Amino acid sequence: MSEWLEPGTKAPAFTLSSDANKKVKLSDFRGKPVVLYFYPKDDTPGCTKEACAFRDASVQLQELGAVVLGVSPDDVPSHVKFRDKYSLNFPLLADPEHALAEAYGAWREKNMYGKKSMGVQRSTYLIDGEGKIVKVWKKVSVDGHDAQVLEALQSLSEQG
Repeated sequence: MSEWLEPGTKAPAFTLSSDANKKVKLSDFRGKPVVLYFYPKDDTPGCTKEACAFRDASVQLQELGAVVLGVSPDDVPSHVKFRDKYSLNFPLLADPEHALAEAYGAWREKNMYGKKSMGVQRSTYLIDGEGKIVKVWKKVSVDGHDAQVLEALQSLSEQG
């Protein structure tokens, strides 16, 4: 289990397959803030609520120049179903080997009803246009998280 990456750290580069069956690289978004969020599983209640909140905030996110990327261990076909079912308007990245989740510290031991297992801890990284992590939410509570992200993006754009 790796440690969380902290603000000020260079974001680890990655190339993953998206729901559009394209390779997506962090470097594709140079010059734009990236909201990289890790979620446990497609089409589960909390993950659906979180994805729909980002979908519904897309106008504000675009006004701030931001790109949203959702990452889970699910495969591309699962992402396609999830995207289509909820009309999601941002890339969902497949991390079946959870290498990216591990690189960012989001792959953690979880304890569900006394049963320990490894899995994705719901978390979000805000990465600036230079590829540096500027904000980390380590244990995301879905309610109001989109507003927290928008607020952080707003202050990032004011600094720029």
